[in-house]
Amino acid sequence: MTDPVGTATAARLLGVTEKPVIAVVGPGAVGGLLAWLLHRHGENVIVVGRKASVETINSLGIRVSSTMFGGGTEFVPARETVPQRASVILTVKTFGLDDSLNLIAAGTPRDVLSLMNGVGHAETLSERLDGIPVSAGSIAVEASRSPGGAIEHKSPFIRLAVPSHSKEFASVRALAETVAEFTVGGTDAEVLWRKFRFLAPLALLTSYWQTALGEALEKDPALTQAVLSEVVACEVADGVSDTVESLAATLSGLPQSMRSSLQADLTAGRLSELDAIGGELVRQAARHSIAIPGIEKVVSELSESR
Repeated sequence: MTDPVGTATAARLLGVTEKPVIAVVGPGAVGGLLAWLLHRHGENVIVVGRKASVETINSLGIRVSSTMFGGGTEFVPARETVPQRASVILTVKTFGLDDSLNLIAAGTPRDVLSLMNGVGHAETLSERLDGIPVSAGSIAVEASRSPGGAIEHKSPFIRLAVPSHSKEFASVRALAETVAEFTVGGTDAEVLWRKFRFLAPLALLTSYWQTALGEALEKDPALTQAVLSEVVACEVADGVSDTVESLAATLSGLPQSMRSSLQADLTAGRLSELDAIGGELVRQAARHSIAIPGIEKVVSELSESR
């Protein structure tokens, strides 16, 4: 028999609190992996994407292989629009930001956590989603998605960091219970630079040399030193303290077999985040009148090779 008061009302009458909807916008390798983990953990998660991706996920589910979490398929609901009042996790690449923000605004979300590359998007989020609590966090993970939609989680870690002001977001609370390496603290700028400081040289040098990280760092020590010094100069000028020695130690501590998604996208001739990474450093340097000949050389040659 159908419950005349409805499932949600019945749950409230019984004292059961319904979990808030978490909408993952951008079910690529990173977004798909997070949606898979959240659904596996029992969260009320929905993925939001383009029609083809939505049809594939609704038909085949999200398939993941991971040395950390094992493998399997989670049948996460997928749709093309953001549910009303959802807690949003934004995982699109920078070139898809405009379209995604239109979708998100139409759903009047309760809050929005972005996990995008770069440091230049935080201001855009605040401007376009005026009146909605927004936060720019970061995620460090190596994952790829095959043309058939299967996701391979390659790195032996998932490291998430979010600013202090987002600690009460429903998405943040859910992720904190799902992902082991989770940090809450600092401002948006501090959190974004904490990742961007190593992502930028990782992405630029592996793409430039078309090799894994370890070999890319050793190919041309003078160029590597220049890129690292220039990244730190931009970071410090933006109000976040760092040293070249600390950045070099961070890169040395990463799996030396790592490759970057920028490298993969450029090799395949796909749209890439070269502008969001290299271009953003060029803009930061211009803003603070910093000379960055090493980065400009790498960005220029990568742009010409596209």
